[in-house]
Amino acid sequence: MSRAEMRTLGWDECDVVLVTGDAYLDHPSFGMALVGRLLEAQGFRVGIISQPDWKSAEPFRALGRPRLFFGITAGNMDSLVNRYTAERKIRSEDAYTPGAEAGRRPDRAVTVYAQRAREAFPGANVVIGSIEASLRRIAHYDYWSDKVRRSVLADSKADLLLFGNAERALVALAHRLDSGEPIEAIRDLRGTAFMVRPGWLPDGGWSEQDSTTLDRPGRVEPHPDPYAMEPEKPAAAGEGAAQPVRIVPAAERAAARRQVRGRTVVRLPSFETVVADPVMYAHASRVFHLESNPGNARALVQAHGDGPGRRDVWLNPPPLPLATPEMDFVFGLPYARRPHPSYGDARIPAWDMIKFSINIMRGCFGGCTFCSITEHEGRIIQSRSEESILHEIEEIRDRTPDFKGHITDLGGPTANMYRMACRDPQIESSCRRLSCVYPGICENLKTDHAPLISLYRKARAIPGVKRVTIGSGLRYDLAVRSPEYVKELVTHHVSGLLKIAPEHTEEGPLSKMMKPGIGSYEKFAGMFEKYSREAGKKQHLVPYFIAAHPGTTDEDMLNLALWLKKNGFRPDQVQTFMPTPMAMATTMYHSRRNPLRRVSADSEIVDTARAGKLRKLHKALLRWHDPENWPLIREALLGMGRAELIGNGPNCLVPRHQPGVPLAVERSGRRPAARSCASERRATPAHKGSGGATAAPPATPGRRKARS
Repeated sequence: MSRAEMRTLGWDECDVVLVTGDAYLDHPSFGMALVGRLLEAQGFRVGIISQPDWKSAEPFRALGRPRLFFGITAGNMDSLVNRYTAERKIRSEDAYTPGAEAGRRPDRAVTVYAQRAREAFPGANVVIGSIEASLRRIAHYDYWSDKVRRSVLADSKADLLLFGNAERALVALAHRLDSGEPIEAIRDLRGTAFMVRPGWLPDGGWSEQDSTTLDRPGRVEPHPDPYAMEPEKPAAAGEGAAQPVRIVPAAERAAARRQVRGRTVVRLPSFETVVADPVMYAHASRVFHLESNPGNARALVQAHGDGPGRRDVWLNPPPLPLATPEMDFVFGLPYARRPHPSYGDARIPAWDMIKFSINIMRGCFGGCTFCSITEHEGRIIQSRSEESILHEIEEIRDRTPDFKGHITDLGGPTANMYRMACRDPQIESSCRRLSCVYPGICENLKTDHAPLISLYRKARAIPGVKRVTIGSGLRYDLAVRSPEYVKELVTHHVSGLLKIAPEHTEEGPLSKMMKPGIGSYEKFAGMFEKYSREAGKKQHLVPYFIAAHPGTTDEDMLNLALWLKKNGFRPDQVQTFMPTPMAMATTMYHSRRNPLRRVSADSEIVDTARAGKLRKLHKALLRWHDPENWPLIREALLGMGRAELIGNGPNCLVPRHQPGVPLAVERSGRRPAARSCASERRATPAHKGSGGATAAPPATPGRRKARS
């Protein structure tokens, strides 16, 4: 991290310099540590510039010019999600910064850092990555500026973008650059994106498939020249004679189709087209997500710019998932497992959160439309071996000074998808479903929880480990298929509160989220209560809910509020939906079309709460018990014709009179009805406006933070 450390190591230069928006924590949960240790294991000298002052290029010269490339990342979080709330308000803290100090990274950090690195050392290779780069690899709707922005490649001027879990591409790139190959010639790595001249195609018989209109994609064939005068060719010897019929086996036909598909690029509507036409934006989003399975995804290309300055953004297919031995290797590298010593005793909240937790897998096949995991890590689960995970627990026990015997999580994007996969690899490689569990759990999905149960039992049996709890969110529609797992979890691995995410109760918004009905949650809740009683423990579920998700009406939110009241839930901290780049729910928010189905000019309209007051109402209904929200809820109930819910009866949602406000003052200040909310819904083609709520049990208010 400094020239002094380079001198101690005897280095005169770094092969790779990584720039990150996070504090440097040498732990496999942090991207820069994982990338740095992986390159180190390949023999490369790696420097890390953490949270540089971006107002000048000088901090980017701290470690000198890298011999191979700059690796640029915003950090573990998107810089805009990190800095702003769902209401676009600036957050007061940054969990990835010493002392939780806010403002230590710029907005759109990948772009800013890449430009500064280029300014510091003109001509140096610049490679961008991380979740921020992954989610902005093509034209995308940007909630914070309320417009469609072009690919981050165009803005950052980077040579190459690595998206997803890019370990293989990263190692191959470093070795090829080390051997003298120019970066502009490296065009065949999976999980990479780059800019090329219009019409560029790789060598080897590639063809282009047009998807720039709402018609079904079709192959682009060259038009024959009607004026071409070519002499007729003489018939070859034997031509016209009877030929034997050859039966082509199905496997051979499938292999031929895969070969053709592997050399086909799909042309998406251009940046200018999706900016001008929200329907075409929705179409491009649907095509993009249908080409996300590494087993059958085709390359994608999207034009940026008109006239002589036009360039194409080319996306190679996503990276192949890491096998278990590869995952074990990555997580078994010699991490120091602590923040860099230069931070002294400064508290880093993200480190406090994960230092006793273990990541056991990657990916998520849930396909929730509001979530960015699919776009970044993919749907195929990549699991570590039991031995690797247990060894990491022993590492924590032996090397973390303040470890008291409590492992706070064995999880990942979803707590209970460990080692789950398709029954048949061939089916998996050809599947184009957007979710393996919606509208129902796929019959080809193996949902066996036995490996996870075995892992839990072995983890808590390790000497020195007193307790293992699960902090990651649980997929309850999978869990109910294994009562043994639910009993094991509830009996031994709940800290008193268990996070779970039904997100909503109504079919309308749930269908736009690709989430199961509330019946699955209620079935799991019954099992949870049963096994808690049998264990003699008083434990609670903490359900998450989303306000103002695309497809949610005022009536949907009202029904959710009534369900919360009926079941005794009083959500403490809530958030409204935040549109993140490239998520399918973000497409619904921006375009008002449903990309889960084929998009056309007259396809389904998805109504969404965009206006500020309407979004506040949806959020207020989640906190129906808070007196500060009662005036807004009363006004809305009157406008909806649901005045019977106003009063002091057991079936009422809010009282008739506001506590602490004199009746005369209340009457004089009352506005007619909820026309403001309804009129905002009708008159907001613009996208003003922000996902989830934690519903804590009444006896334990304030014990969970809302999700960012």
